[in-house]
Amino acid sequence: MATTLDEIRENFSLLDDWEDRYRYVIELGKELEPLAEGDYSEDNKVRGCVSQVWLKPQLSGDKVDPVLTFLGDSDALIVKGLIAILHATYSGKRVSEVLSIDPEAIFNELNLREHLTPQRSNGLRSMVERLGKIARDARA
Repeated sequence: MATTLDEIRENFSLLDDWEDRYRYVIELGKELEPLAEGDYSEDNKVRGCVSQVWLKPQLSGDKVDPVLTFLGDSDALIVKGLIAILHATYSGKRVSEVLSIDPEAIFNELNLREHLTPQRSNGLRSMVERLGKIARDARA
């Protein structure tokens, strides 16, 4: 079963130093459901990331406000963990809810921005933008 955002928040609050949080983020990434071999495609590749990142979205349910789910992977352990946090934040939510999420508030609450390199922060932003575009396109 996937970790929820509330569980991530709670676990972050129990970990005092960033090195422990960093290890926890990596552990979250190890729990991701793997992508199928064919999902490592150019269509699923996220641009703007230093690491290689793939997000495979799926929309289901009604056409007006479908549910967004996605699988993701990266060749970098910490990035896989960031994908797991994004999964807990966005996957399984209706598109209208996805579009109302303030990812910056969540990242600030977890102090992610101040502990990521500028390149990782840019990659995280690229992943968020990709998920937002998928949600906006679904509403069009």
